Amino acid sequence: MLQPRIPVNPLPTGTPIPLNHPAPTPAASVEPPAPASPPASVPVVPARTTVQLTPGSALALAAGGGAVVLLVGTVLVSMLLAVAITGVSVAVIAVVLRLLVRDMQKGR
Repeated sequence: MLQPRIPVNPLPTGTPIPLNHPAPTPAASVEPPAPASPPASVPVVPARTTVQLTPGSALALAAGGGAVVLLVGTVLVSMLLAVAITGVSVAVIAVVLRLLVRDMQKGR
């Protein structure tokens, strides 16, 4: 009743079966089309554009980062304070219970 049951593989081939079936690759004799060269009058646009920070946007970015740091710091300090208050209250309760149990054992 409590013996483990090992599932049986219906096709024990030993080769992994892919989850998705790749599309068949085209024959090697097919050549890709040649890329068309751009006309001389069209300017070439760089693939990546650069971000230029003005003094105002840099100041806004620094203020936003500072606000995020202050907010995260406030949350973490409040969580630490909550844990510390809980620990102190549990310690006080333990001392009070210990005194009560000791008084009950003495028969007072």
